[in-house]
Amino acid sequence: MQKVQSTCNFCAIDCNLDFYVEDGRIVRTVPTKGYPVNDGFSCIKGLSLSKQQTTVKPGALPKIRQEDGSMKEVSWDQAFKHVADKIKDLQAKYGRESVAGISTGQLTLEEFAIFGHVMRNYLQTNVDGNTRLCMASAAVAHKGTYGYDAPGYTLKDLELSDTLIFIGSNPVVAHPIIWGRVRQNQAPGHKIIVIDPRRSETAMNADYHYEIRPRSDLNLMYTLANILIEKDWIDHEFIEAHTNKFDEFKEFVKAFPISRGAEATGISEDRIMELAEMIHKGKAVSFWWTMGVNQGYEAVTTARAIMNLALMTGNIGKPGTGGNSITGQCNAMGSRLFSNTTCLFGGGDFTDEAESKRIADIIGIDPDLMAKKPTIPYNKIVEGINAGEIKGLWILCTNPRHSWTNNETFASATKKLELFVVQDIYDNIESAEDMTVYFPVVPGIKKAGQYINLERRMSAMRPVLPRGENEISDYECILGVGKALGMGSAIERWETAEDCFNLLRDVSRGRPCDFSGVKWDELPGTHGRQWPYPEGREEEFAADERRLYEDGVFYTPNGKANFLFEEPLPNPYVQNEEFPLIYNTGRGTVGQWHTQSRTKEVKFVEDVSLKKAYLYMNTKMAKENDIHEMDQVRVYSVNGENAVFHVKITDNVPYDQLYAPIHYIECNKLTPSSYDKYSREPNYKGATCRFEKV
Repeated sequence: MQKVQSTCNFCAIDCNLDFYVEDGRIVRTVPTKGYPVNDGFSCIKGLSLSKQQTTVKPGALPKIRQEDGSMKEVSWDQAFKHVADKIKDLQAKYGRESVAGISTGQLTLEEFAIFGHVMRNYLQTNVDGNTRLCMASAAVAHKGTYGYDAPGYTLKDLELSDTLIFIGSNPVVAHPIIWGRVRQNQAPGHKIIVIDPRRSETAMNADYHYEIRPRSDLNLMYTLANILIEKDWIDHEFIEAHTNKFDEFKEFVKAFPISRGAEATGISEDRIMELAEMIHKGKAVSFWWTMGVNQGYEAVTTARAIMNLALMTGNIGKPGTGGNSITGQCNAMGSRLFSNTTCLFGGGDFTDEAESKRIADIIGIDPDLMAKKPTIPYNKIVEGINAGEIKGLWILCTNPRHSWTNNETFASATKKLELFVVQDIYDNIESAEDMTVYFPVVPGIKKAGQYINLERRMSAMRPVLPRGENEISDYECILGVGKALGMGSAIERWETAEDCFNLLRDVSRGRPCDFSGVKWDELPGTHGRQWPYPEGREEEFAADERRLYEDGVFYTPNGKANFLFEEPLPNPYVQNEEFPLIYNTGRGTVGQWHTQSRTKEVKFVEDVSLKKAYLYMNTKMAKENDIHEMDQVRVYSVNGENAVFHVKITDNVPYDQLYAPIHYIECNKLTPSSYDKYSREPNYKGATCRFEKV
């Protein structure tokens, strides 16, 4: 029996798992003991990865839609040529940006890079990913405050903090490994504090729950900052030595007295003061946020405000501290830095000609062919299709017909495309309905590459099972199209995923994310490597768990972190007589994953999951409207759409709110086409609505 250590490619924890293989089949899956991330533990999703060996595939060969509407199986070379010729024809007829791509947060580092290379460099067109849907706000906030998209914590900090504050974050359900680390916390008298509109599973297990009014987080952060300054509960030495613009921030937050905070948030003045005192008394305070913050109309500003609190109290760069974003998908960090979409490979600026030339020389392309600007964002791609400006779309490992905000707009878009390529391990996802080409690719248990988790840890995915006839990976699929496009010398150095990884090692050299010391063959079977891990300094950076900013030096021009702030914006969707309720969304259960494309094939997840869309309604609201458990209601959203849900009745959702799990297509039918002005991340949690009993 063979044992293969590989990486789970569901969430951003990137647990390592030991797969025991016999006669070409996985017979046992065990979380890797001693791995710093999960140390012998895993959630149900990781343990279910072996189920993908039994996935009912439509066949290993690609398919092309025929004039009669049928899908015809063809050879890989035929499919590559068909797609390449179609892309060239569309660009010749309508312009370079008439084709686009939508990627994911679940591909390997190498797959992100080659897709960005083919589409953004050679084709000079646009590619965005569903990291835009979850982590764009955090990435922009990190760049502004820290000078680089570099969250500084390690997961060990969850065990060392004596004051853990979760803001719009529900790790009990969304990140069970994180919650496991919290449960291992041994800090004397440690407190778990949750700021969330509903009594989430994490709030149920917390010491303190602050039931904040939705979309008022920014007011709370500024109010807390003002109190801490007024009480002189701040770290003057750290502020003076390591930050910029504190005096301006101090003047700004004077406009946020505790009375304003209480009015905006619905949290009493006494409880706001209670929270401020706990921040002051904590010896190691950590602030953790995720989608409840990121998926809002002023998300970037809110994330910056959270980091401001950490900076002003000196709670950064030390054990158990930080203003810390919790990433969503398994390789969102890799996507953010190496997809060539919003920055050059490695986090550089597209306008930096010297850096652009340096990268061009490494990857083997004429500098004139390097991408010149960030991609247009996801919403502009969808809007461009509906406006008739984009005629071809290639999506990889994502299901936007389900996951995109106001998702009927994506349904409309796909019907207008002349080329719609769906690259996935399933051909029955909702997005595949109108596809013109299907590229069937292998799941993670049959491919190789690297992933970077939420604490900057790179780990190896290596093949657990052998490939079947005609089976290829995402990387090989993209490479095949690149060759069919006639890229020639521009793709020569990219022949294998390992070749690509070595290019990226060189690209990273000297950058904050430097992982030039990581070797392809040496990474498997290890504890992973947190970047930075520069070549020639391996011993210096050998510790399994390392945090950034311990020396107080950030990635800004003067090495100091920035206090960034601005007046809260008016909410684009306020409750009124027509739409009196707030429509909130989020994860439903530990076992379900996003649009359920992968987890719905796992029987023991399906057995305990509702088959139809449902939402949670407050007990009093249900009683007033004669709604009983599992009755159906039709919900009408401010975005003009409506959908039917079953009702689960609870006191954990406030009276004037409905909460719908994201795993059903009905959920994002009702979310609005509204975005953060900096990150362009959708305001998924911002709609208002009404309902009627069915």
